[in-house]
Amino acid sequence: MQYGKTGGRFTRRGFLTAAGATSALAACSNGVGSDGALTIDSRVDNTRNYLFSRYPDAELLANKAQGILWMPLITKAGLGLGGAFGRGALRIDNVTVDYYSATQASIGLQIGAQQYAHALFFMTPEALRDFRAGGGWSAGGDIEYAVRDQGGNLSARTLTALDPVIALIFGQQGLIVGASLEGTKYTRIIP
Repeated sequence: MQYGKTGGRFTRRGFLTAAGATSALAACSNGVGSDGALTIDSRVDNTRNYLFSRYPDAELLANKAQGILWMPLITKAGLGLGGAFGRGALRIDNVTVDYYSATQASIGLQIGAQQYAHALFFMTPEALRDFRAGGGWSAGGDIEYAVRDQGGNLSARTLTALDPVIALIFGQQGLIVGASLEGTKYTRIIP
């Protein structure tokens, strides 16, 4: 049996060489063999630990959630046109089940850059299922944003909310009040 072509003839060695090259190229493009997943998981662990140590009530919220999408580092920049990008992990029972990218575009008067983190707490099985089922999910007006009380803790309203998705946006300065994820698109990735 002759498969690959060499010198006008098809040989098995030619076929295996071509198949190996094709597999290697495919592996490069889909994240196989990269340490992207380990990097994301490490960042998620650090972000989670930071949030829980700074805002202990967030752990109460996490215990009620069906799943949490952790986005440990979002970079947002703009000069007239703006955009944001980051990568994170969806965890169920604190086990990573999928990886996601987050992208956001904006137009308007803007200049500068900032970095922040956020977490989406999926409070109902239906909200988690809808998020995971689609090819891409966009944050809309149906997200409840966590707010702080006078003491800097998560408000009782946040902890008792019946909303299907609760967002916490935070960074080195604590919870970012008034920030929005509206229009952010989340897409499953292979890091």
